Amino acid sequence: MIKRIVFVIFILASKNASNAQLMDAFVHEGEFGVSIGAAHYFGDLTAGMKWYNAKPKFSGGVFFRKQFNNYVGVKVAANYAFLGYADKYASYKDNRVQKIRNLSFNTNIWELSISGDFNFFRFQPGFPEYRFTPYVSLGIGAFTYDPYAYLNGEKYYLRPLGTEGQGSAAYPGLKPYGSMAICFPLGLGMKYSINEKINLFGEVSYRFTTTDYIDDVSGLYAPDAFPADPSGNPSPAYLLQDRSYDWGTPVGIKGRQRGNSKQKDGYATVQVGVSFNIASYRCPTY
Repeated sequence: MIKRIVFVIFILASKNASNAQLMDAFVHEGEFGVSIGAAHYFGDLTAGMKWYNAKPKFSGGVFFRKQFNNYVGVKVAANYAFLGYADKYASYKDNRVQKIRNLSFNTNIWELSISGDFNFFRFQPGFPEYRFTPYVSLGIGAFTYDPYAYLNGEKYYLRPLGTEGQGSAAYPGLKPYGSMAICFPLGLGMKYSINEKINLFGEVSYRFTTTDYIDDVSGLYAPDAFPADPSGNPSPAYLLQDRSYDWGTPVGIKGRQRGNSKQKDGYATVQVGVSFNIASYRCPTY
């Protein structure tokens, strides 16, 4: 009886050792993939936003991830997100001032980032016991943005207009904001290896940014920065900097708060995708 038990233990130990050697032989070098999903902006126009008033828009991306071991990797990613929101989605009962402000914007976001990834479980495609893991990532990136809005059916880019007096003679200390900013992506995801070549994954990522102008709203109203033309007609910049006239008397008095300059804008993406593994083989340790 004892001999049988010893024999079984020996067989199991040999099998486990063989499996361990086999896993060590196949090295998961990394992966590259594509993803699509939705994006949403958070900033001056979404203050007090209810979940049912969210207006997610399209996002997509490509990436390459280099694995240093079964847990730690570095990802280089390029992402696109279409962002936009409007004060009209605010509740008049809960956010009367915001509703009357009546501002809106859209913008295309083009982002390039590098992140460090950490797998909570050992991830080794091709081995059933190591085919799934949740992961977390944190990185830094740069993105471009250029908010625009529509007036009488015509599209106007807002940055060149200086809707808060930037670049005008009336406010020489206010400089136009840039079209590029830094972001810090924080992501949480899960991935599952279908086989040794292909993975499926889902990821939620929020970007903290260094700008408060993704939505073109940050500081104070500056109506005196936009003189009327010789015929007395208001300029497009004047009509776009304060659109509360749709509700009656404009509220954009000089020096009155237009946005919250103490809080930066941000945006989030929710994406699903597919990735393709890069593997190599090495002689297992005896």
